Amino acid sequence: MKKKLVVFTGAGISAESGLKTFRGSDGLWEGYNIEEVATPAGWKKDPALVLEFYNLRRKQCVEAQPNAAHLALVDFEALYDVKVITQNIDDLHERAGSRCVLHLHGEIRKAQSSLSPRFVYRMETDEIRMGDSCELGSQLRPHVVWFGEAVPNLEKAIDITAEADIFVVIGTSLQVYPAATLLQETNAGCKVYLLDPNADQISVPSHVVRIAKNAGEGVEELRVLLAE
Repeated sequence: MKKKLVVFTGAGISAESGLKTFRGSDGLWEGYNIEEVATPAGWKKDPALVLEFYNLRRKQCVEAQPNAAHLALVDFEALYDVKVITQNIDDLHERAGSRCVLHLHGEIRKAQSSLSPRFVYRMETDEIRMGDSCELGSQLRPHVVWFGEAVPNLEKAIDITAEADIFVVIGTSLQVYPAATLLQETNAGCKVYLLDPNADQISVPSHVVRIAKNAGEGVEELRVLLAE
């Protein structure tokens, strides 16, 4: 039976495909104030601005291509039972070929009802416009989890993590909660690896093996370590 390898990815892995990380040092996300475009209050105040922001992000995601790290994780499926849990809203893992991907913060290429999150739709175009509505008659919004909203897939992610024989964190500083608490859900016998250029500055338990490299280089070093 294959060992269970669970990979938890953040913005760092997508950055190597040209997608910018969450926010700059000035607290802005490509010139947009986070409070205005990634909160329920921002949506209520100016839904057109929110749609504009995510339409731009969606276009970037469509144009981006999976990188070496995404592809390497697919290769691991030959040796391990691999499940990917990602904080990213792009679909680069799926396009690389990963067969089991759980999105914690939603998927940018899907839309949902602004009235009920149960109504989710795969988008046929790259844009959501004002006036686009679901079967309930409500305005469509991006299928993403905003600040202040519940993370619906968190319990499922915890269950997957608890069963891992190997848990690998790639490209996240473990600062976004509640997702960052997943590391605490690993079982006592689980081997844990942290791959991030700033791994040495991230506070993690002493048993975690740090690989202070970017995602592509770090996954190759991980491949060697797992083969030992």
